[in-house]
Amino acid sequence: MKSSNYLLECCVDSAYSARMAKKGGADRLELCSNLVIGGTTPTLALYEQIRPQTDIRIHVLIRPRFGDFLYSEDEAALICKEIDAFRTAGADGVVIGSLSPDGSLCTEQMKRFREHARDMSVTLHRAFDMCRDPFAALEEAISLDIQTILTSGQAPDCLHGVDLLNKLHQAADGRIHLLAGAGVSAKTVPALLKKTSLTQFHMSGKTIKNSEMVYRNPEVFMGIPGMSEYEIWQTDPEAVAAVRAMLDRAADEEA
Repeated sequence: MKSSNYLLECCVDSAYSARMAKKGGADRLELCSNLVIGGTTPTLALYEQIRPQTDIRIHVLIRPRFGDFLYSEDEAALICKEIDAFRTAGADGVVIGSLSPDGSLCTEQMKRFREHARDMSVTLHRAFDMCRDPFAALEEAISLDIQTILTSGQAPDCLHGVDLLNKLHQAADGRIHLLAGAGVSAKTVPALLKKTSLTQFHMSGKTIKNSEMVYRNPEVFMGIPGMSEYEIWQTDPEAVAAVRAMLDRAADEEA
């Protein structure tokens, strides 16, 4: 970590983006696939491709599908197997989450996932932001020995969630890390640093690359209608570097 005061995590879904995140100064990667739909579990092959290319920590998102976080027994079993696979492969951590129909954290499934993670670092992802009672979920995460909660403060972005982030930070009282995510950029970090005492931030730093395809069929959609097949999301190292510089400057000012 470049700064002992502030941690910057970058969410990536390709080897190129992983290299650009490292180049920009990220301390840690959250590795996923399909970032365009919020992220799903990456392939083991992608992890194995990226691991030799960077020396920073890699936490792997374990999310079997797009949609809610209410998982069937088949899906929960799959999550456990994927945790096992990435632990065996040497991933530093996993990013997980599971909810019950009533909007509470599904502690039964989460306990299973935590047991499979063993000595890996564990982050509760933004399923937390969909919880009915964030303070109850906070205490449950702590009881499960989860190290980090990724959250926007149950708002569309973390700048709008500042009030709840501050209350959660106070309630956490150093027992668990709060990782502010959603909308973290060079435009928002100054306000986040001013309005909160958080020290961990999560961003994608994404930019849209235009496809090099010459022939394009405008009538066919391979995925979600209206979503262009000819736009590729990639991490912009300059976007990451801008946030890194702000965090390092804040650390220097506090020294």
